[in-house]
Amino acid sequence: MTDLPRIAVLPGKHKRAKLGHPWIYANEVAMTAEAKALEPGSLVTVENSGGEVMGTAFFSANTLAVARMLERRGDRPFDAAFVAGRVRRAAAWRARLFAEPYHRLIHAEADGLPGLIVDRFGSGLVCQLNTAGMEMHRNAVIDGLREAIGPDWLLLRNDSAQRHLEKLPEQVETVFGQPPSPLEILENGVLYLSDVAGGQKTGWFYDQRLNRAMVAALAKDASVLDAYCYLGGFGLLAAKAGAAAVTLLDRSEPALALAGEAAARNGLTDRVATQRGEVFDALEAYAAEKRRFDVVVIDPPAFAKSKKDLQPALRGYRKLARLAARLVAPGGFLLANSCSHTVDVAAFTAETTRGIGEAGRTGRILRTTGASPDHPTHPQLPESAYLKAVLLNLD
Repeated sequence: MTDLPRIAVLPGKHKRAKLGHPWIYANEVAMTAEAKALEPGSLVTVENSGGEVMGTAFFSANTLAVARMLERRGDRPFDAAFVAGRVRRAAAWRARLFAEPYHRLIHAEADGLPGLIVDRFGSGLVCQLNTAGMEMHRNAVIDGLREAIGPDWLLLRNDSAQRHLEKLPEQVETVFGQPPSPLEILENGVLYLSDVAGGQKTGWFYDQRLNRAMVAALAKDASVLDAYCYLGGFGLLAAKAGAAAVTLLDRSEPALALAGEAAARNGLTDRVATQRGEVFDALEAYAAEKRRFDVVVIDPPAFAKSKKDLQPALRGYRKLARLAARLVAPGGFLLANSCSHTVDVAAFTAETTRGIGEAGRTGRILRTTGASPDHPTHPQLPESAYLKAVLLNLD
């Protein structure tokens, strides 16, 4: 494959990409009539204003990041062999971190496949094709995954908000095989259950793996509240680690049903209770009842979907921390989380600690963490480190 369409970067606008940034923005490219006419997701060779080749990229004229870099060489084909090579590289270092094949396998730009998310569930894969480039080349992606991994089944969860931004249709599709329902997931020695076709995102949140283990280390003989528990990720592991009593709180009845069934399969039903409800309302009710927990985890969905949501989101995180802090027993622990890309760690920490102060509590920050290592961050995209977790000990 040679002679891909050429896209020229404007004079003086090439430095970030030359240093390895994976995106080139619309105001950095000569938007010629030929460039605008390219089908969204087309493969192109990117050049600087002097004609020097900078690499191969996906190109979409109707997005802010018009070029997503794939390779430093020009005219590079994006085929099954290319995808398989990147997948094998990603799988190799993850195999050194995780004993079982339950983890995020491909994390978009950080694994050299921009717009592609792949989560591995034993013998099956759940994928998200989040950009026009990945959608246009979906057959190469599927064939590359088959070549590198050989899964028994593959499910496309193409229903993300990112696809809406890329003007792509949203759908869920089983490409081949059949994912079990419910699907068993093994993490930190606990068996969880998920509906990968109908649950949130890809059906599970591997990004919290190490944070769940951190909380479990504090849980022996403790009472634990797992708020926004989804499938019981924090709470079931805490029970497995010896917690005396665990409350799983979420508004989703199907998620709580799966969490309850997983508790039974792990022999934990005597120490795990589920409660359906809106978390803010439930936390206020617990406070009115003077309930206290030794460990409280608050892991809400993203409060800020875009920059315009930033200030309301920060107020939301502050209020949530205030309500949660009132429930923490003296000497207990609070883990506060945010998965909002637009909220940075400093702002999140500031609002969380302010909320704790408004609750009349004092304490100390023990750790500030992020996502587990199977969710790596591209060195030139530090803002993509979306998950923030702050562990506090309260007096």
